[in-house]
Amino acid sequence: MVKMFSSGSTFDTINSKTCVKFILPAIDFSEQTAIAQILTDLDAEIAALEQQRDKYKVVKQGMMQELLTGKTRLI
Repeated sequence: MVKMFSSGSTFDTINSKTCVKFILPAIDFSEQTAIAQILTDLDAEIAALEQQRDKYKVVKQGMMQELLTGKTRLI
């Protein structure tokens, strides 16, 4: 679309008078809001999963410590 408004021989240029002729589509904020909400929900889910992972790491570390000190024996 921009190509048809440009002019010039070596370098295509667009001047301010030509820019006035551009018709830009209206922005649909509801779609942007929906996408933002999905991304926010995903961020929250990732944070929850990271918290759960960190908790499991602490539990694993405690279990490994018990095994290494001999408090718990595997048979």
